[in-house]
Amino acid sequence: MEVPQLKVEPTMPDIAARILEALGRPSYSPIKPKVLSKRLAVPEQDYPAFRSALKELIRDGRIRVGSGSTLVAENPHGTVFGTYRRTNAGPGYVRLDAKPGEPFLPDVAIRAGRELDAASGDRVQVKLLRPAGKMANASGEIVRVLERATRTFVGTYFERDGEGYVKVDGIVFAHSVSVGDPGAKGVRPQDKVQIDLLSFPTAEDRGEGVITEVFGPLSQPGVDLLTVIRAFGLPEEFPEAALNEARAQADAFVETTNGRTDFTGDLVITIDPVDARDFDDAIGVEHDEKTGHTVLTVHIADVAHFVPAGGALDTEARKRATSIYLPQKVIPMFPEVISNGLASLQQGKIRYVKTVQIEFDDKWQKADVRFYNGAIRVRQRFAYEQVSLMLKGDGEMPAPDVLAMLHRMRDLALKLRKKRQKRGSLELSMPEAVLEYDGDGKMSGAHFAVNDISHQMIEECMLTANEAVAEHLSRLPVPFLRRVHPAPNPEKLQEFAAFAEFLGYPMKRSQDRFELQRVLRETADKPERAAIHFSLLRSLKQAIYSPIQDQHYALASLDYCHFTSPIRRYPDLQVHRLLDRWIRTRRASADENELVILGEHCSKMERRAEQAERELVKLKLLQHLSTRIGLKLTAVITGVAEYGFFAQAEEFPAEGLIHISSIKDDYYTFDESSRSLIGGRTKTRYRLGDRVIVEVARVELQKRMLDLRVVGKPPTAPREDSPVEKRKPIRKPKVEAEPERKKKKRK
Repeated sequence: MEVPQLKVEPTMPDIAARILEALGRPSYSPIKPKVLSKRLAVPEQDYPAFRSALKELIRDGRIRVGSGSTLVAENPHGTVFGTYRRTNAGPGYVRLDAKPGEPFLPDVAIRAGRELDAASGDRVQVKLLRPAGKMANASGEIVRVLERATRTFVGTYFERDGEGYVKVDGIVFAHSVSVGDPGAKGVRPQDKVQIDLLSFPTAEDRGEGVITEVFGPLSQPGVDLLTVIRAFGLPEEFPEAALNEARAQADAFVETTNGRTDFTGDLVITIDPVDARDFDDAIGVEHDEKTGHTVLTVHIADVAHFVPAGGALDTEARKRATSIYLPQKVIPMFPEVISNGLASLQQGKIRYVKTVQIEFDDKWQKADVRFYNGAIRVRQRFAYEQVSLMLKGDGEMPAPDVLAMLHRMRDLALKLRKKRQKRGSLELSMPEAVLEYDGDGKMSGAHFAVNDISHQMIEECMLTANEAVAEHLSRLPVPFLRRVHPAPNPEKLQEFAAFAEFLGYPMKRSQDRFELQRVLRETADKPERAAIHFSLLRSLKQAIYSPIQDQHYALASLDYCHFTSPIRRYPDLQVHRLLDRWIRTRRASADENELVILGEHCSKMERRAEQAERELVKLKLLQHLSTRIGLKLTAVITGVAEYGFFAQAEEFPAEGLIHISSIKDDYYTFDESSRSLIGGRTKTRYRLGDRVIVEVARVELQKRMLDLRVVGKPPTAPREDSPVEKRKPIRKPKVEAEPERKKKKRK
């Protein structure tokens, strides 16, 4: 018998949770009830329930009425708010909310059994049981789930004792979820399915759900992709109204300059991945003989011309906020008639652009910056690999003027990169995984992405254009969506400094970006690179979109925004519209409160897209390795704990756990002072940064886990220049004041 679809009607507790969630956000400013109801999009018929929920929360002391009849959240003594995450081991933690500029708040540990029915990603209210101290983390218990991250999950169906169950993918829940009578919707054991939860699992109860979609076995082509799309709630088909608007724009478009600044006679090229389908940036670099200046011209697809604000296309793009790049599938922000057609800067076609033209003097300082609504015709499209070969004098060479410009681009990029490094920009080396496929589209291997001079040329030009636009809008001044990367917490940098010193890279001042830069540079080609660079990445805060002026810490830039990818990022489109208004009228304005909400939404959608991409890449890598048990790989140890150590393969983009029980040649114990496992009899050590030979021992697709087994160490001796043998026990450096050196900010 088919179980009916889940339908959840809005209730007063739901509205109360949404109210508390809104008032608990770091960006919240006190507003009146009517304004809050509009911000929460409360339907008119539900407004009485909204008012009742407010009164109940006020009676309970959860919120209070402040000056001007505005609403203010009240945190009961010992109560905090944050986002819950479950760990592999079972217990979880809550990452606390923090407003910009407030001191670092340590995570609150949540022991198993004290999480109520919270799932990873839920916003929760926590009662502190023990505050953070010098020797222990804060601990607490969840007293209320304020907002569910989702009620929809994906997992594997199985049957036991005449009942149907679903084991949800990953580590979201400790228990499987009951889904009632076997065979609902024709499901079979080991099928991947989507479920909606009627009740969430707790420590005592496995919860209850209904199957809403059956995908089939994971081995079936396309099922892995579908499970990730459903698990993350990714959009698929465009609404018909958006498609109709895109078609109407295509019908109206004529390839003429249309009164725009005419760049169609200029030498303009694109450099993109070999399999790129949309092209949103084009470049030109010239030398002005009269002034001796180098002129960089960056042309960006003028998507705003084809997407009127408030229309069906704009509404859908705002909702999606970003294109999503999955293995063998792109979920675009705009229909393909826009993203791959009208707005795409295709070779030989007249296309509309927003243009930034930057002149550099002989000292590589900006002498002049100009902005245009332009029209271009790309002379030639290149792939990164082609450009790399051409700059080496290999492969098929382009026309002499094109080759000369490629050399000018390279020289300019090297100068700009050197300038960024001088102001303290951090270069984290975190190569991305690139999956390889055979002629039938089946994964055949994987490797790390290359970041050579051809990639750096485009990166430097885009960074420079983004910064130039942000500086211009800041001077107007007008609020706009900045790309903000707040400075890390000093405590996190102190922990990183201690970790770096242990690996042989002492730092005099943990908060000095030039010291950080030095450690990154010195480890860039060392075995411990992955451990060092990933450790610093975890010490930094996430970059977000916000109209509140703040630095981009990693880029060492005071003013920065995203401008160069409006085909795939909605914040870029918002910046384009502001710049367009200024170009046409020399005036521009925006509502900062609306931009705060838009920035939060775009940041959230960006994180969802990144997580979905990582999840599918990891799943495909594990599926590939599950058919290659016994495969030997050279790897570097990236983490050590009492239960074993983690190792990252050097040539294959996969990291796995070597459990201590699998090392059979000795009895090993964990030495915390040296972050190593030490054999009691042989005194063999496994330490951070050590290279080992491992083999694939076990793959657990359900939990996305890879188990490796040590089979030896590489035959080469440690390099003399490696600081591995000079390691010291970890000690926390003294807290020092920020260095006097003036800091700048980046990307």
